[in-house]
Amino acid sequence: MKSYKPFIIITLLIAGESIFLLPFVIARIFRPTFLTVFDITNLQLGSAFSVYGILAMASYFLGGPIADRFLPKKLMTFSLFTTALGGLLMATIPSIFILTILYGFWGITTILLFWAAFIKATRAFGGKNTQGFTFGLIDAGRGLFAAILASLGVIAFDYFLPVSATVASQAELSSALSKIIFIFSCISLLTSALVWFFIPSSSQNIQLESGNVSLEGIKQVIKRKAVWLNAIIVLCAYVGYKCTDDFSLYASDVLGYNDVDAAHIGTISFWLRPVGALAAGFLGDRLRHSRMILYCFLIVLLGGLLIGSNSLSAFEGTVIVLTLGITSLGIYGLRGLYFALLEENKIPLIYTGSAVGFISFIGYTPDVFFGPLMGYVLDNSPGIAGHQQLFLILAGFSGVGLLAALYLNFNLTNKAEKKHRF
Repeated sequence: MKSYKPFIIITLLIAGESIFLLPFVIARIFRPTFLTVFDITNLQLGSAFSVYGILAMASYFLGGPIADRFLPKKLMTFSLFTTALGGLLMATIPSIFILTILYGFWGITTILLFWAAFIKATRAFGGKNTQGFTFGLIDAGRGLFAAILASLGVIAFDYFLPVSATVASQAELSSALSKIIFIFSCISLLTSALVWFFIPSSSQNIQLESGNVSLEGIKQVIKRKAVWLNAIIVLCAYVGYKCTDDFSLYASDVLGYNDVDAAHIGTISFWLRPVGALAAGFLGDRLRHSRMILYCFLIVLLGGLLIGSNSLSAFEGTVIVLTLGITSLGIYGLRGLYFALLEENKIPLIYTGSAVGFISFIGYTPDVFFGPLMGYVLDNSPGIAGHQQLFLILAGFSGVGLLAALYLNFNLTNKAEKKHRF
Protein backbone atom coordinates (compact mmCIF):
# COMPACT_ATOMS: atom_id res chain seq x y z
CA MET A 1 0.00 0.00 0.00
CA LYS A 2 2.85 2.42 0.84
CA SER A 3 4.28 2.09 -2.67
CA TYR A 4 0.82 2.70 -4.14
CA LYS A 5 -0.03 5.73 -2.01
CA PRO A 6 2.00 8.33 -3.99
CA PHE A 7 0.03 7.46 -7.13
CA ILE A 8 -3.23 8.00 -5.25
CA ILE A 9 -2.05 11.38 -3.93
CA ILE A 10 -0.88 12.49 -7.40
CA THR A 11 -4.22 11.41 -8.86
CA LEU A 12 -6.08 13.34 -6.15
CA LEU A 13 -4.17 16.56 -6.73
CA ILE A 14 -4.60 16.35 -10.52
CA ALA A 15 -8.31 15.61 -10.13
CA GLY A 16 -8.72 18.37 -7.55
CA GLU A 17 -7.56 20.97 -10.06
CA SER A 18 -8.86 19.45 -13.31
CA ILE A 19 -12.44 19.66 -12.07
CA PHE A 20 -12.21 23.48 -12.01
CA LEU A 21 -10.17 24.09 -15.19
CA LEU A 22 -13.18 24.79 -17.38
CA PRO A 23 -15.42 26.84 -15.05
CA PHE A 24 -12.71 29.04 -13.54
CA VAL A 25 -9.12 28.62 -14.66
CA ILE A 26 -9.64 29.60 -18.30
CA ALA A 27 -11.54 32.77 -17.38
CA ARG A 28 -8.91 33.61 -14.76
CA ILE A 29 -5.93 33.32 -17.12
CA PHE A 30 -7.54 34.79 -20.23
CA ARG A 31 -10.12 37.14 -18.71
CA PRO A 32 -9.64 40.08 -21.15
CA THR A 33 -9.71 37.68 -24.10
CA PHE A 34 -12.63 35.75 -22.60
CA LEU A 35 -14.74 38.90 -22.36
CA THR A 36 -13.88 39.89 -25.94
CA VAL A 37 -14.49 36.47 -27.48
CA PHE A 38 -17.84 35.88 -25.77
CA ASP A 39 -18.73 39.58 -26.28
CA ILE A 40 -19.84 40.01 -22.67
CA THR A 41 -19.27 42.44 -19.81
CA ASN A 42 -17.71 41.73 -16.42
CA LEU A 43 -21.20 41.85 -14.92
CA GLN A 44 -22.55 39.25 -17.35
CA LEU A 45 -19.65 36.91 -16.61
CA GLY A 46 -20.15 37.54 -12.90
CA SER A 47 -23.84 36.66 -13.26
CA ALA A 48 -22.89 33.35 -14.90
CA PHE A 49 -20.56 32.68 -11.97
CA SER A 50 -23.47 33.50 -9.66
CA VAL A 51 -25.70 30.86 -11.29
CA TYR A 52 -22.85 28.41 -10.77
CA GLY A 53 -22.63 29.45 -7.13
CA ILE A 54 -26.33 29.09 -6.38
CA LEU A 55 -26.45 25.51 -7.66
CA ALA A 56 -23.08 24.77 -6.06
CA MET A 57 -24.44 25.84 -2.66
CA ALA A 58 -27.17 23.21 -2.80
CA SER A 59 -24.64 20.69 -4.10
CA TYR A 60 -22.24 21.36 -1.21
CA PHE A 61 -25.00 20.76 1.32
CA LEU A 62 -26.33 17.60 -0.32
CA GLY A 63 -22.93 16.29 -1.34
CA GLY A 64 -21.62 16.06 2.23
CA PRO A 65 -23.88 13.18 3.39
CA ILE A 66 -23.35 11.44 0.03
CA ALA A 67 -19.58 11.53 0.57
CA ASP A 68 -20.03 9.96 4.01
CA ARG A 69 -21.72 6.98 2.37
CA PHE A 70 -20.06 6.33 -0.99
CA LEU A 71 -16.43 5.93 -2.04
CA PRO A 72 -14.62 8.68 -3.96
CA LYS A 73 -13.75 6.67 -7.06
CA LYS A 74 -17.15 6.52 -8.77
CA LEU A 75 -18.25 9.94 -7.54
CA MET A 76 -15.15 11.76 -8.77
CA THR A 77 -14.93 9.90 -12.09
CA PHE A 78 -18.50 10.76 -13.04
CA SER A 79 -18.01 14.40 -12.00
CA LEU A 80 -14.90 14.86 -14.14
CA PHE A 81 -16.46 13.13 -17.14
CA THR A 82 -19.64 15.23 -17.17
CA THR A 83 -17.71 18.46 -16.52
CA ALA A 84 -15.50 17.71 -19.53
CA LEU A 85 -18.57 17.22 -21.74
CA GLY A 86 -19.67 20.73 -20.80
CA GLY A 87 -16.28 22.01 -21.95
CA LEU A 88 -16.87 20.62 -25.43
CA LEU A 89 -19.97 22.82 -25.62
CA MET A 90 -18.06 25.84 -24.31
CA ALA A 91 -15.47 25.39 -27.08
CA THR A 92 -18.17 26.28 -29.62
CA ILE A 93 -18.26 29.80 -28.07
CA PRO A 94 -22.02 29.80 -27.36
CA SER A 95 -24.23 32.77 -26.51
CA ILE A 96 -24.26 34.29 -23.03
CA PHE A 97 -27.59 32.52 -22.38
CA ILE A 98 -26.12 29.08 -23.12
CA LEU A 99 -22.91 29.99 -21.28
CA THR A 100 -24.92 30.88 -18.17
CA ILE A 101 -26.83 27.57 -18.32
CA LEU A 102 -23.49 25.80 -18.76
CA TYR A 103 -22.15 27.42 -15.59
CA GLY A 104 -25.26 26.26 -13.74
CA PHE A 105 -24.62 22.73 -15.03
CA TRP A 106 -21.04 22.93 -13.79
CA GLY A 107 -22.28 24.12 -10.39
CA ILE A 108 -23.73 20.62 -10.02
CA THR A 109 -21.14 18.47 -11.81
CA THR A 110 -18.08 19.95 -10.07
CA ILE A 111 -19.49 19.87 -6.53
CA LEU A 112 -22.31 17.40 -5.79
CA LEU A 113 -20.37 14.16 -6.20
CA PHE A 114 -16.84 15.55 -6.07
CA TRP A 115 -15.89 18.14 -3.49
CA ALA A 116 -16.71 16.53 -0.13
CA ALA A 117 -15.41 13.15 -1.34
CA PHE A 118 -12.16 14.81 -2.42
CA ILE A 119 -11.64 16.59 0.92
CA LYS A 120 -12.51 13.46 2.91
CA ALA A 121 -9.98 11.38 0.98
CA THR A 122 -7.32 14.05 1.53
CA ARG A 123 -8.01 14.20 5.26
CA ALA A 124 -7.81 10.41 5.53
CA PHE A 125 -4.32 10.45 4.00
CA GLY A 126 -3.18 13.17 6.40
CA GLY A 127 -3.43 11.19 9.62
CA LYS A 128 -3.57 13.05 12.93
CA ASN A 129 -0.23 14.85 12.95
CA THR A 130 0.36 15.96 9.36
CA GLN A 131 -2.95 17.50 8.32
CA GLY A 132 -1.39 20.83 7.43
CA PHE A 133 1.37 19.24 5.37
CA THR A 134 -1.06 16.89 3.57
CA PHE A 135 -3.58 19.59 2.69
CA GLY A 136 -0.72 21.93 1.83
CA LEU A 137 0.93 19.26 -0.32
CA ILE A 138 -2.29 18.49 -2.18
CA ASP A 139 -3.08 22.16 -2.78
CA ALA A 140 0.55 22.85 -3.70
CA GLY A 141 0.39 19.99 -6.17
CA ARG A 142 -2.88 21.32 -7.54
CA GLY A 143 -1.25 24.73 -7.84
CA LEU A 144 1.81 23.32 -9.60
CA PHE A 145 -0.39 21.40 -12.01
CA ALA A 146 -2.48 24.53 -12.67
CA ALA A 147 0.64 26.66 -13.11
CA ILE A 148 2.11 24.25 -15.67
CA LEU A 149 -1.18 24.13 -17.57
CA ALA A 150 -1.55 27.91 -17.34
CA SER A 151 1.96 28.50 -18.71
CA LEU A 152 1.50 25.95 -21.49
CA GLY A 153 -1.95 27.41 -22.17
CA VAL A 154 -0.55 30.92 -22.64
CA ILE A 155 2.21 29.59 -24.93
CA ALA A 156 -0.35 27.58 -26.93
CA PHE A 157 -2.70 30.57 -27.14
CA ASP A 158 0.10 32.73 -28.50
CA TYR A 159 0.99 29.94 -30.97
CA PHE A 160 -2.60 29.59 -32.19
CA LEU A 161 -2.81 33.32 -32.93
CA PRO A 162 -1.67 34.09 -36.52
CA VAL A 163 -0.68 37.62 -35.47
CA SER A 164 0.25 39.48 -32.29
CA ALA A 165 -2.47 39.55 -29.61
CA THR A 166 -2.36 43.35 -29.75
CA VAL A 167 -3.67 43.45 -33.35
CA ALA A 168 -5.58 40.14 -33.48
CA SER A 169 -9.23 40.32 -34.58
CA GLN A 170 -12.09 38.96 -32.49
CA ALA A 171 -12.43 35.99 -34.88
CA GLU A 172 -8.73 35.14 -34.48
CA LEU A 173 -8.93 35.44 -30.69
CA SER A 174 -12.08 33.30 -30.71
CA SER A 175 -10.43 30.53 -32.75
CA ALA A 176 -7.39 30.43 -30.46
CA LEU A 177 -9.43 30.44 -27.24
CA SER A 178 -11.74 27.72 -28.59
CA LYS A 179 -8.74 25.45 -29.13
CA ILE A 180 -7.53 26.09 -25.56
CA ILE A 181 -10.98 25.21 -24.17
CA PHE A 182 -11.03 21.99 -26.20
CA ILE A 183 -7.58 20.99 -24.90
CA PHE A 184 -8.64 21.64 -21.29
CA SER A 185 -11.78 19.55 -21.87
CA CYS A 186 -9.63 16.65 -23.04
CA ILE A 187 -7.47 17.00 -19.92
CA SER A 188 -10.58 16.66 -17.73
CA LEU A 189 -11.65 13.57 -19.68
CA LEU A 190 -8.22 11.97 -19.28
CA THR A 191 -8.26 12.79 -15.56
CA SER A 192 -11.57 10.95 -15.13
CA ALA A 193 -9.85 7.86 -16.53
CA LEU A 194 -6.90 8.43 -14.20
CA VAL A 195 -9.23 8.52 -11.18
CA TRP A 196 -10.97 5.35 -12.32
CA PHE A 197 -7.70 3.42 -12.56
CA PHE A 198 -5.77 4.78 -9.55
CA ILE A 199 -8.29 5.60 -6.81
CA PRO A 200 -8.87 2.31 -4.94
CA SER A 201 -12.24 0.55 -5.04
CA SER A 202 -11.84 -0.63 -1.44
CA SER A 203 -12.52 1.83 1.39
CA GLN A 204 -9.86 0.09 3.48
CA ASN A 205 -7.18 1.18 1.01
CA ILE A 206 -7.79 4.82 1.77
CA GLN A 207 -8.95 4.41 5.35
CA LEU A 208 -12.36 6.02 4.96
CA GLU A 209 -15.26 5.41 7.32
CA SER A 210 -18.75 5.18 5.88
CA GLY A 211 -22.22 5.50 7.30
CA ASN A 212 -25.76 5.77 6.01
CA VAL A 213 -26.81 8.76 3.95
CA SER A 214 -28.65 11.00 6.41
CA LEU A 215 -28.65 14.46 7.93
CA GLU A 216 -27.32 13.17 11.26
CA GLY A 217 -23.80 14.31 10.42
CA ILE A 218 -25.09 17.80 9.59
CA LYS A 219 -26.94 17.93 12.93
CA GLN A 220 -23.78 16.97 14.78
CA VAL A 221 -21.41 19.42 13.11
CA ILE A 222 -23.61 22.54 13.25
CA LYS A 223 -23.61 22.28 17.06
CA ARG A 224 -19.91 23.09 17.12
CA LYS A 225 -18.78 26.71 17.35
CA ALA A 226 -15.47 25.78 15.71
CA VAL A 227 -17.29 24.61 12.57
CA TRP A 228 -19.01 27.99 12.21
CA LEU A 229 -15.68 29.79 12.67
CA ASN A 230 -14.12 27.46 10.10
CA ALA A 231 -16.92 28.37 7.67
CA ILE A 232 -16.31 32.12 8.17
CA ILE A 233 -12.58 31.60 7.62
CA VAL A 234 -13.23 29.70 4.37
CA LEU A 235 -15.65 32.40 3.19
CA CYS A 236 -13.17 35.24 3.75
CA ALA A 237 -10.28 33.24 2.29
CA TYR A 238 -12.33 32.32 -0.76
CA VAL A 239 -13.06 35.99 -1.46
CA GLY A 240 -9.29 36.37 -1.72
CA TYR A 241 -9.10 33.48 -4.16
CA LYS A 242 -11.91 34.97 -6.26
CA CYS A 243 -9.99 38.26 -6.37
CA THR A 244 -7.15 36.54 -8.21
CA ASP A 245 -9.55 36.51 -11.19
CA ASP A 246 -8.84 40.23 -11.42
CA PHE A 247 -5.04 40.03 -11.56
CA SER A 248 -4.73 39.63 -15.33
CA LEU A 249 -7.40 42.27 -15.96
CA TYR A 250 -5.64 44.61 -13.52
CA ALA A 251 -2.43 44.17 -15.49
CA SER A 252 -4.33 45.03 -18.68
CA ASP A 253 -6.41 47.97 -17.41
CA VAL A 254 -3.99 49.59 -14.97
CA LEU A 255 -0.50 48.54 -16.05
CA GLY A 256 -1.26 48.68 -19.78
CA TYR A 257 -0.21 45.10 -20.66
CA ASN A 258 -1.53 43.39 -23.82
CA ASP A 259 -3.63 40.20 -23.61
CA VAL A 260 -0.67 37.78 -23.67
CA ASP A 261 1.42 39.77 -21.16
CA ALA A 262 -1.63 40.18 -18.90
CA ALA A 263 -2.16 36.41 -19.06
CA HIS A 264 1.45 35.98 -17.94
CA ILE A 265 0.69 38.04 -14.79
CA GLY A 266 -2.21 35.70 -14.01
CA THR A 267 0.12 32.77 -14.57
CA ILE A 268 2.72 34.13 -12.12
CA SER A 269 0.03 34.01 -9.43
CA PHE A 270 -0.55 30.34 -10.30
CA TRP A 271 3.14 29.54 -9.83
CA LEU A 272 3.06 31.06 -6.34
CA ARG A 273 0.24 28.78 -5.26
CA PRO A 274 2.36 25.66 -4.61
CA VAL A 275 4.89 27.77 -2.69
CA GLY A 276 2.25 29.42 -0.49
CA ALA A 277 0.22 26.26 0.15
CA LEU A 278 3.18 23.99 0.96
CA ALA A 279 4.96 26.55 3.14
CA ALA A 280 1.78 27.35 5.08
CA GLY A 281 0.98 23.65 5.56
CA PHE A 282 4.50 22.85 6.75
CA LEU A 283 4.54 25.76 9.22
CA GLY A 284 0.95 25.10 10.27
CA ASP A 285 1.83 21.62 11.54
CA ARG A 286 4.47 23.24 13.76
CA LEU A 287 2.92 26.53 14.82
CA ARG A 288 -0.75 25.42 14.76
CA HIS A 289 -2.97 25.67 11.71
CA SER A 290 -5.28 28.34 13.10
CA ARG A 291 -2.30 30.54 14.02
CA MET A 292 -0.79 30.24 10.54
CA ILE A 293 -4.18 31.13 9.05
CA LEU A 294 -4.10 34.29 11.17
CA TYR A 295 -0.72 35.29 9.69
CA CYS A 296 -1.93 34.61 6.13
CA PHE A 297 -4.99 36.82 6.61
CA LEU A 298 -2.68 39.59 7.86
CA ILE A 299 -0.61 39.37 4.65
CA VAL A 300 -3.71 39.54 2.44
CA LEU A 301 -5.14 42.42 4.48
CA LEU A 302 -1.97 44.49 4.06
CA GLY A 303 -1.75 43.67 0.33
CA GLY A 304 -5.36 44.67 -0.24
CA LEU A 305 -4.89 47.95 1.62
CA LEU A 306 -1.68 48.86 -0.23
CA ILE A 307 -3.15 48.32 -3.70
CA GLY A 308 -6.66 49.50 -2.82
CA SER A 309 -5.46 52.78 -1.34
CA ASN A 310 -3.17 53.41 -4.37
CA SER A 311 -0.23 53.72 -1.96
CA LEU A 312 2.06 52.18 -4.59
CA SER A 313 1.24 54.68 -7.34
CA ALA A 314 4.65 56.35 -7.02
CA PHE A 315 6.42 53.06 -7.76
CA GLU A 316 6.96 51.21 -11.02
CA GLY A 317 4.76 48.33 -12.15
CA THR A 318 7.34 45.83 -10.87
CA VAL A 319 6.61 46.85 -7.26
CA ILE A 320 2.87 46.42 -7.81
CA VAL A 321 3.38 43.01 -9.40
CA LEU A 322 5.60 42.04 -6.43
CA THR A 323 2.83 43.15 -4.05
CA LEU A 324 0.33 41.06 -6.00
CA GLY A 325 2.72 38.13 -5.68
CA ILE A 326 3.09 38.46 -1.89
CA THR A 327 -0.68 38.85 -1.54
CA SER A 328 -1.08 35.68 -3.63
CA LEU A 329 1.18 33.79 -1.20
CA GLY A 330 -1.17 34.72 1.64
CA ILE A 331 -4.26 33.76 -0.36
CA TYR A 332 -2.85 30.38 -1.37
CA GLY A 333 -1.53 29.76 2.13
CA LEU A 334 -5.12 30.04 3.37
CA ARG A 335 -6.31 27.58 0.72
CA GLY A 336 -3.70 25.09 1.83
CA LEU A 337 -4.79 25.26 5.47
CA TYR A 338 -8.45 25.94 6.04
CA PHE A 339 -9.63 22.32 5.84
CA ALA A 340 -6.72 21.20 8.04
CA LEU A 341 -8.74 22.84 10.83
CA LEU A 342 -11.08 19.81 10.79
CA GLU A 343 -8.49 17.72 12.65
CA GLU A 344 -7.43 20.59 14.90
CA ASN A 345 -11.09 21.11 15.86
CA LYS A 346 -11.52 17.36 16.56
CA ILE A 347 -14.24 16.70 13.96
CA PRO A 348 -14.80 12.89 13.78
CA LEU A 349 -13.64 11.40 10.47
CA ILE A 350 -17.01 9.74 9.93
CA TYR A 351 -18.62 13.20 9.83
CA THR A 352 -15.98 14.75 7.57
CA GLY A 353 -18.24 14.81 4.51
CA SER A 354 -21.05 16.48 6.45
CA ALA A 355 -18.65 19.01 8.00
CA VAL A 356 -17.10 19.81 4.62
CA GLY A 357 -20.57 20.10 3.07
CA PHE A 358 -21.79 22.53 5.73
CA ILE A 359 -18.57 24.59 5.83
CA SER A 360 -18.53 24.77 2.04
CA PHE A 361 -22.23 25.70 1.91
CA ILE A 362 -21.37 28.86 3.86
CA GLY A 363 -17.73 29.30 2.91
CA TYR A 364 -18.18 29.21 -0.85
CA THR A 365 -21.08 31.67 -1.00
CA PRO A 366 -18.72 34.08 -2.82
CA ASP A 367 -19.47 31.89 -5.85
CA VAL A 368 -22.97 33.38 -5.64
CA PHE A 369 -22.37 37.03 -4.82
CA PHE A 370 -18.76 37.91 -5.62
CA GLY A 371 -18.88 37.45 -9.39
CA PRO A 372 -21.74 39.97 -9.88
CA LEU A 373 -20.18 42.27 -7.26
CA MET A 374 -16.83 42.19 -9.02
CA GLY A 375 -18.48 42.77 -12.39
CA TYR A 376 -20.57 45.67 -11.08
CA VAL A 377 -17.57 47.37 -9.44
CA LEU A 378 -15.33 47.03 -12.51
CA ASP A 379 -17.97 48.00 -15.06
CA ASN A 380 -19.25 51.03 -13.12
CA SER A 381 -15.83 52.39 -12.16
CA PRO A 382 -13.64 51.93 -15.26
CA GLY A 383 -9.88 52.02 -15.02
CA ILE A 384 -7.92 52.04 -11.80
CA ALA A 385 -10.86 53.17 -9.60
CA GLY A 386 -12.80 49.90 -9.94
CA HIS A 387 -9.74 47.78 -9.21
CA GLN A 388 -8.94 49.88 -6.12
CA GLN A 389 -12.46 49.35 -4.81
CA LEU A 390 -12.13 45.61 -5.41
CA PHE A 391 -8.88 45.40 -3.42
CA LEU A 392 -10.41 47.38 -0.56
CA ILE A 393 -13.27 44.85 -0.49
CA LEU A 394 -10.60 42.14 -0.32
CA ALA A 395 -9.02 43.94 2.65
CA GLY A 396 -12.39 44.15 4.41
CA PHE A 397 -13.09 40.44 4.13
CA SER A 398 -9.52 39.66 5.19
CA GLY A 399 -10.08 41.73 8.32
CA VAL A 400 -13.19 39.67 9.17
CA GLY A 401 -11.24 36.45 8.55
CA LEU A 402 -8.46 37.73 10.79
CA LEU A 403 -10.94 38.30 13.63
CA ALA A 404 -12.43 34.80 13.17
CA ALA A 405 -8.94 33.27 13.27
CA LEU A 406 -8.09 35.26 16.41
CA TYR A 407 -11.27 34.00 18.13
CA LEU A 408 -10.57 30.41 17.08
CA ASN A 409 -7.00 30.68 18.38
CA PHE A 410 -8.31 32.07 21.67
CA ASN A 411 -10.73 29.15 22.11
CA LEU A 412 -8.12 26.53 21.22
CA THR A 413 -5.59 28.09 23.60
CA ASN A 414 -8.12 28.07 26.44
CA LYS A 415 -8.97 24.42 25.80
CA ALA A 416 -5.29 23.46 25.73
CA GLU A 417 -4.64 25.31 28.99
CA LYS A 418 -7.58 23.62 30.73
CA LYS A 419 -6.46 20.20 29.50
CA HIS A 420 -2.91 20.87 30.68
CA ARG A 421 -4.19 22.12 34.05
CA PHE A 422 -6.01 18.89 34.77
